[in-house]
Amino acid sequence: MNNFGTFTKLRPLSLLRHLSSCGDSTCLLVSSNSVSWLIYLEQGKIAYATHSVEPFDRLERHLRRISHQIPTLTSEVRVQLRLMFEPDSQIQSIEHHNHSILASDYQAICWLISQRYLQSTQAAILLQELVREVIESFLLIKQGTYEFRDPPQKMPRIGRLDVEKVMEKCQERLHAWQSFYPQLTSPYQRPYMWIQNGTSPKKLPTIQQNLTYWMKGFSLRHLAVIMNQDEVQLARNLYPYILNGTILLHEPDPPFDKLPKTFKELSPDPNQKTQLVNKKLVDTAVAPRKTENLATKERLPQISVPPRENVQELIPSKNTNSESQKVYKIVSVDDSPTVLKEISRFLEDENFSVVTISDPLKAVMSIIRYRPDLILLDLNMEGIDGYELCRIIRNNSMFKNTPIIMVTGNKGIVDKVRARLVGASGYLTKPFTRTDLLKIVFMHIT
Repeated sequence: MNNFGTFTKLRPLSLLRHLSSCGDSTCLLVSSNSVSWLIYLEQGKIAYATHSVEPFDRLERHLRRISHQIPTLTSEVRVQLRLMFEPDSQIQSIEHHNHSILASDYQAICWLISQRYLQSTQAAILLQELVREVIESFLLIKQGTYEFRDPPQKMPRIGRLDVEKVMEKCQERLHAWQSFYPQLTSPYQRPYMWIQNGTSPKKLPTIQQNLTYWMKGFSLRHLAVIMNQDEVQLARNLYPYILNGTILLHEPDPPFDKLPKTFKELSPDPNQKTQLVNKKLVDTAVAPRKTENLATKERLPQISVPPRENVQELIPSKNTNSESQKVYKIVSVDDSPTVLKEISRFLEDENFSVVTISDPLKAVMSIIRYRPDLILLDLNMEGIDGYELCRIIRNNSMFKNTPIIMVTGNKGIVDKVRARLVGASGYLTKPFTRTDLLKIVFMHIT
């Protein structure tokens, strides 16, 4: 039978330890500040954990991180994953799902395994990193409501994680984040260079020009993925410039602002040191342990990186890939001047080069002339619709691999399928926010 209740004070560490010691199989649902956390426990071990704030953004980030070592996880596969499993309504929270249905992001991971885009050992490491991020935020909540639900009867097993080891690893990471308090209170804060009239009152670091190429309104957490860096180490490298005012931190965009902020106090003692870096957290359900460790080393990237003392090391040298130094060019085609103005405002503020086209009949020649890195196409335009325009653009070999995003107010699955058939790379539904637009850019262009 399901149980529920409220609390004014919550000790997440004690709660998870209690559930682990009982050895039960259950789903713990906790809601606080309009955010819901769902933790699946199987015989006292964590089978999965997720929360309601952009679960597919979280999955996308972790898939991109391991895609450096797994060629099958292409951007096309990741887009297909979102079209198949991501709910149409982003405000749909976990508590509205039927208790017998698995979280959609977990279903997406199971699909990747069934289609052999991920091997079982790779999926187990992906699960470990996703759960760690979710539990980090769970450990910071103080009050809200809770409920125990019956676990799904046929939940595919990817792996099980030891509760105690997961919590110790999460505490270790949280204490690292809290060392930046109060200047930095969330990994979703967005760093910017402090520049006014082309100059700054403080002495800028020599890497200032390079920094502006990749500080495009993405959060520290997203930037770490773009640059394939450990996010805590990235924050540590930027911290001296945050202190002297060279780099400013903006507050997280909605809905990330709903997640708990880091606090100076966290039990147990912040001085407690853990020795979990080389410990295995996942007890996978498929292969022997020695084989899993070997597969992990061969196929998966290192999540943490050695300490760096110089921020310049974050910027590729002249002999390395210069993609992060590129100013991306985006073309937006829409017969609405208002929409074009909003898109320009959202993107040009982040140092993208934006070209707007209001006449769809002239769009093809303009696109050929500008050769953009990404194209935004309105679906419903006078003279020619977005489907036809997308098909024409795709027939040009020059734009065979250029991301084309359809922008429309239609939410039906038929429209999404038709967009895919004519070669669209993604789908952005009106009305959209600055966060929605940057999310689609993050998926396809960075």
